[in-house]
Amino acid sequence: MTYDFTTIMDRSGKDALAVDAIGAYVSWAVVPTKPKDGFSAIPMWVADMNFPTVPTIPQEIIKRAEHPAYGYYIPTKEYYDSIIGWHEKRNGVTGLSAQNIGYENGVLGCVSTAIQAFTTPGEKILLHSPTYIGFTHVLENTGRVAELSPLRKDKNGVWRMDYEDMDKRIRKNRIHLVILCSPHNPCGRVWKQDELEKAMEIFRKNQCVVISDEIWSDILLNGHRHIPTQSISDDAKNRTIAVYAPSKTFNLAGLIGSYHVIYSDYLRDRMRKQSDMSHYNSMNVLSMHALIGAYMPEGHLWVDELCKVLSENVNDAFSFIQNEFDGVEVSKPEGTYMLFLHCEAYCKRHGIGIDDLIQRGWDVGVAWQQGAPFHDPWGIRMNLALPHSLVTEAMDRLKKYVFLK
Repeated sequence: MTYDFTTIMDRSGKDALAVDAIGAYVSWAVVPTKPKDGFSAIPMWVADMNFPTVPTIPQEIIKRAEHPAYGYYIPTKEYYDSIIGWHEKRNGVTGLSAQNIGYENGVLGCVSTAIQAFTTPGEKILLHSPTYIGFTHVLENTGRVAELSPLRKDKNGVWRMDYEDMDKRIRKNRIHLVILCSPHNPCGRVWKQDELEKAMEIFRKNQCVVISDEIWSDILLNGHRHIPTQSISDDAKNRTIAVYAPSKTFNLAGLIGSYHVIYSDYLRDRMRKQSDMSHYNSMNVLSMHALIGAYMPEGHLWVDELCKVLSENVNDAFSFIQNEFDGVEVSKPEGTYMLFLHCEAYCKRHGIGIDDLIQRGWDVGVAWQQGAPFHDPWGIRMNLALPHSLVTEAMDRLKKYVFLK
């Protein structure tokens, strides 16, 4: 490989929530406790990566930072061209122009803007469950109500949308805004063409505006391919607010910087008006140069290698859990770098509560995350974006100290 995905990077003291918050107080999250003596912490809870990013990103940031003026500016043509080129090469998107692209202070910032632009407090919004915890927080903070349509596992353990249930809930609650997570977090589904077509037809019939969170669209495992929601049809193109970012792909969440793709003048005008009211949506100049560095040719190669590394991590962890931990359900993700475990059968068989099981992991340094905030009271979410040696170490500790036979 050209890039290093094997060195264990020391992130302590470098502003890393995933590491420095372990054992600390965080007002908005349940944080893993510090491991017992003799165990190092393996960060597997926060959805960022424990790999150094592609070198062109710090190169571009440093090059810009060396100029000693950081005043007001406008996004450059290079910024827009970088996004357009990335989507054309990665997803086959054509016809994207700068006017369709708008900066967002994070995907959740865009979700919040859209919710406020197209609904009023008290309205219900359709989501799938399990549900990304960030969506839940945004809905709660804006006074909206989540209407959850459960994803169902088929006979092969693959998560599927329940189209009949979606349509029923939309009609019953007169819903006109839905949030689609594609690829899905935390389940890891990369939706297929026919699945998106069926979902978008339901949203068309019910005149729903669609927020499509596609922040994970570059993190694809074992050869799976992302299909942009807006590519499904002309109608989907014009009723969808798609949100992207280099933050998940290149580990840039601390720099803040996402962007939307909106083709409809009506949707774009409403979004811009809502955003302007709060004056929050101002890009950091270094975030712009970070994106330019990320979307260079080196970034394409780096992501391709990253996906191979993550595929190996996911495949090995999935097989290990299936073979070693009787009573633990896990589906192999097709995208993202998260595993989502369902531990109800194991807990009931062994007479242990889910909180106690999670604490067992924390005690031996496996800093995984509670699944209850994702609307699975028996769930656990695990981040596998770390060197393979740490994934192996985590699995060994789980076998020896946590999932006792």
